[in-house]
Amino acid sequence: MKTAVIYYSYGGNCTLVADILKTELNADIFRIETLDNKRRRGLFLMLWGGGQVFKGIKPPLKPLSVDISAYDLIILGTPVWAGSPTPAIASFLEKNSITGKKIALFCCHGGGMGKALDKLKALLSGNTVIGEIDFISPAKTDSAGVKQKLSEWVKTLI
Repeated sequence: MKTAVIYYSYGGNCTLVADILKTELNADIFRIETLDNKRRRGLFLMLWGGGQVFKGIKPPLKPLSVDISAYDLIILGTPVWAGSPTPAIASFLEKNSITGKKIALFCCHGGGMGKALDKLKALLSGNTVIGEIDFISPAKTDSAGVKQKLSEWVKTLI
């Protein structure tokens, strides 16, 4: 099964998960990046990111060349902002038609997932979601534990 891991990461948590998935599944990996390179932290990040979510802003993205039709399984990953998938993921999905695919989802959050995965599934109608998983700040935890959790999850996807 040809697999693509497509993700957005702001603070490195989703990058860690995506890299492990790439290795576990021998997958191709694609990182979504916004044109806005300004780094925000703490309260400024929360206000900026939450504001984008609440206002429905879909930021412009750097070009990403991925042929969705070439993959049997698409794994999408996102941080959680204001209980939602990031606006960058919404931008990507608006610009890239994904239908008729097996989809697996992961999200990373600081302790509050909200309805992020449900909202992400709503953006992916016309596909079959075969798995979902979330992580609390995986870059700040034991990476061996993250790898073990992902290894078990991957078995359910194959």
